[in-house]
Amino acid sequence: MGRSRRTIPEELLLLALDPATGTTAQPQTLDLGLAGAQLVELSLAGRIVPDGDRIAVVVPRPTGDPTLDHALELLRRRGSPVRAAHWIGGPRLGLRQTYLAHLERCGMVTAVAGQVCGVLPTTRYQASDDCTNAAIKQRLDTAIRTGVPPDPRTAALAALAHAVGLGKHLYPGNEGRSSRSRLRDLIRYDPLGGMVAHAVMDVQNGLPVQQSRSGPAPGSRPVAGRPAAGTRGVATQVGAR
Repeated sequence: MGRSRRTIPEELLLLALDPATGTTAQPQTLDLGLAGAQLVELSLAGRIVPDGDRIAVVVPRPTGDPTLDHALELLRRRGSPVRAAHWIGGPRLGLRQTYLAHLERCGMVTAVAGQVCGVLPTTRYQASDDCTNAAIKQRLDTAIRTGVPPDPRTAALAALAHAVGLGKHLYPGNEGRSSRSRLRDLIRYDPLGGMVAHAVMDVQNGLPVQQSRSGPAPGSRPVAGRPAAGTRGVATQVGAR
């Protein structure tokens, strides 16, 4: 995968980065959103496909992105399709820090060492190019303002931003209420991004993994030789994190 285009996990983290404080908004849920964003990016790269509410690896060839390739290898080792919510809620803590380090290596952010209360060491992160962050936000703004169906990448990014609660960070206050509502509505423009975003919200809310919200996700491609999601057994509870 070339580096000419930022991945959805990278863009989600850059959206969450607060330029004033150098910290990320919604740190408790951002790990979940990043795990979901990896699934969407791997699907767009043709490495995985949705199988109802499960994810199946169809092309295990590396993408060239180390963070995505690690996720792809973990999915491949499962040997069979895994429920999106099981994957997102799995014990892979620290994705936020992993991606911050990744963005620093790529030159997208700069780490600035500091102290809390003059004693505790801390690290703040500043975007290396404010125009890049503004361009990402502008894509969401345009989709919200014009009502024109966005491209799949922008729709998935909007769905994940809503799922992890970035709406109030991106569009704060009463004046941002209608924009937050429209951000949520963009979820319908990308079936896979919508399915993954709903899985992120289900894990946050501690809900059991559903067999499927309404059968196979619209536009999903079942894996040959496997039954549709609606014919599978009863789902298990998402493990505690």
